[in-house]
Amino acid sequence: MLGTRSKINILGDPILRKKAKPLQEVTAEYRKLLSSMAASMYEHSGIGLAAPQIGVGARLIVVDIGEGLYKLANPKIVKRQGVQSIQEGCLSVPGACVKVRRSRRVWIEAMDENNRPLKIEAKDLFACVLQHEIDHLEGKLIVDYASLLEKLKIRRKLKELRKEARIRKL
Repeated sequence: MLGTRSKINILGDPILRKKAKPLQEVTAEYRKLLSSMAASMYEHSGIGLAAPQIGVGARLIVVDIGEGLYKLANPKIVKRQGVQSIQEGCLSVPGACVKVRRSRRVWIEAMDENNRPLKIEAKDLFACVLQHEIDHLEGKLIVDYASLLEKLKIRRKLKELRKEARIRKL
């Protein structure tokens, strides 16, 4: 399964709204899943991906903003500082960008793929991406930060994408 890519679920799939379950430990199966998630993230030119986005309700994320790949289990924010607003996109909400207000700096505790505890201090874009992916584990998407007008535009764009996908299948 190493290097295997997974289909990314888009807005409307119920798993994206469910709270992911914590892991007791990162097993060999979960390590393979993390590698698959990373392959999918890179294939779609993403900088982060959460397990619910590929249909798995586990608290797993992968992140790479160009400074190296992080594979994290059970990530949680233990401290926040400052504020930033960044235009965010999401592989599960294709074609949409939403300005989201988040903490400028965060401190994360997690397990790595070998069950070792990790503490990460992140700022700016790295902090934003970690918060975005942890939101996915809570069933929250960037559309939840959007204005009503933005939500209508996103819904229209997704309808167009689904229609194009159906036409390509014919």
